[in-house]
Amino acid sequence: MLQNLAEMLSYPFMVRALTVGILLSLCAALLGVSLVLKRYSMIGDGLSHVGFGALAVASALNLAPLAVAIPVVVAAAFVLLLLNESGKLKGDAAVAVFSTGALAIGVMVVSLSTGMNSDLNSYLFGSILAMSKEDVVISAALSAVVLILYAFFYEKLFAVTFDEGFARATGIRVGMYNALLAVLTAVVVVLGMRMMGALLISSLIVFPALTAMRLFKSYRGVVLCSVVLAVVSFTAGMFVSFWYGTPAGASIVVADVILFALFSIVGWGKRR
Repeated sequence: MLQNLAEMLSYPFMVRALTVGILLSLCAALLGVSLVLKRYSMIGDGLSHVGFGALAVASALNLAPLAVAIPVVVAAAFVLLLLNESGKLKGDAAVAVFSTGALAIGVMVVSLSTGMNSDLNSYLFGSILAMSKEDVVISAALSAVVLILYAFFYEKLFAVTFDEGFARATGIRVGMYNALLAVLTAVVVVLGMRMMGALLISSLIVFPALTAMRLFKSYRGVVLCSVVLAVVSFTAGMFVSFWYGTPAGASIVVADVILFALFSIVGWGKRR
């Protein structure tokens, strides 16, 4: 086992993928707890499709992908938040509109320009081979910012997650912290698309939190467990992907599904 792990780590592209993936898994797991509890877990799926549309446009115009995708996805996150708060288009409906609309725009742009090239294909389905040194530096830096901001505003995000009315009554600026949560989620989604792909990136946000909730009931317990599960499932998925030649994103999601099933069985057994 250790020999196999050492062999895997001897490849620079695997080291890059593991470095970025573990950092993004940590960020996604932390944000996912709040998003799941606020019943807004599918925002990751919607934002990933917006990201794909932005990347398709950037590719057609020969622009830097992340320089276009990050501000566009952050703006989309703000719009989704405003629509949800205004009551004109609630969470799941707003996400569905953005998700299908942005994906359709992306596909149209691709078909009218160069066609589906390998770079766009990696953003849609994910590819560990697509991770460059520049991607690692940018992803690591932004992931560190997400982790620092989450840790610094942990108590405020906790209050906003469970009871917005009470949080607002105690003087907490609920709108600002909801916006912070949306922005951090948007950044994690764009960074994770390179590895997981637009179709699977939301699994990093949803699965660890849902799995942890099968056994733990306290907020802190769910957060800590989801972080551990995120790292375990990502590492296991990458190991399977390396040795059996399966797609990295799909392998990680399968690991998530197995852990979810195991935790569900244990949780069901404890309740009996």
